[in-house]
Amino acid sequence: MLAKKTSKNQITLPKEIVKSFPDAQYFDVSIKDRKIILLPVRIAPADSALGDIRDKMERLGMAEKDVAGAIAWARKKKR
Repeated sequence: MLAKKTSKNQITLPKEIVKSFPDAQYFDVSIKDRKIILLPVRIAPADSALGDIRDKMERLGMAEKDVAGAIAWARKKKR
């Protein structure tokens, strides 16, 4: 299937492709090996995602001090 890029850098996805993702309104766009990759994403309110994260942390037995330690580790300067 072909898709043409317009003068405004827009591409219309073919109907056959769009039918495979009926609920997707947004796509994450990236490049890998000179290929354009579109991954459908679901946009959710921040508070609902935060609740999911807190539930997962509880299931894993993580505490706030674990998160603080992970943040400190991630922010360390690489040598």
